[in-house]
Amino acid sequence: MMPQTPAARVCSHCDGFPVVHITTGTTPDGQRRTLAATCPACKGTGIRRTLPAALARTGK
Repeated sequence: MMPQTPAARVCSHCDGFPVVHITTGTTPDGQRRTLAATCPACKGTGIRRTLPAALARTGK
C-alpha cells in the first residue's frame, strides 16, 4: 500500500479561487480592463493554514 498524504485544506473564504479578475470596463478600442483581487485570508494561495494552538488561544 502506498502512504496517503492528507489533502490540503481549501480556504473557506475564497473556496479555492484565491485570485479573481474584475472587469472595470472597456477602453475606446474595445479592450477590457481588469483588476486582480487576491483573497486576504489565504493571501492568494487557496490553502487555509491553521494556526499553532498557542497562537489560536492567545490571538497573537
